[in-house]
Amino acid sequence: MQRHLVEREWTEVGPGPRAPAPDGRSVTVNLAESPLTWLHARGHLTDRELAAGECLRRDFEAAQLVPGTTMRWDPVKLGGAGASRGLNATERQLAARERFHAAVAAAGAGLSDVLWRVVCAGESLADAERGLGWPSRSGKLVLRFALDRVAGFYRLR
Repeated sequence: MQRHLVEREWTEVGPGPRAPAPDGRSVTVNLAESPLTWLHARGHLTDRELAAGECLRRDFEAAQLVPGTTMRWDPVKLGGAGASRGLNATERQLAARERFHAAVAAAGAGLSDVLWRVVCAGESLADAERGLGWPSRSGKLVLRFALDRVAGFYRLR
């Protein structure tokens, strides 16, 4: 796992957005850590649930479902002697999009919101609970149910 450690000010609600004051308390934060890896590192998710979340996030990113902010300047590849066999970039993107939507559908309508917020958008579990209007500490259980169903879709053991 990649690490990007920074010092942050410790506030009443957790790490703050700024560097700590000289006389204040501080905490080291890994900015490269996702909410899923954070939960897994603390024993709240199994290896199977983490793998399911990573598969879903990989398909989400490969499908390029986040709107782009600039024009794409990718070179156009023409067929010929050097053309590769298999799917081209657009076909791979469409296949990832189909897998992503099928995995979210396998999780179910009530569970897809927390999946998208935590796995794809990278929100913390507490922020997802607030955003969905759920009681605190209920998101972890719902997320585990959702990841278990997604693991079944991806046929993870």
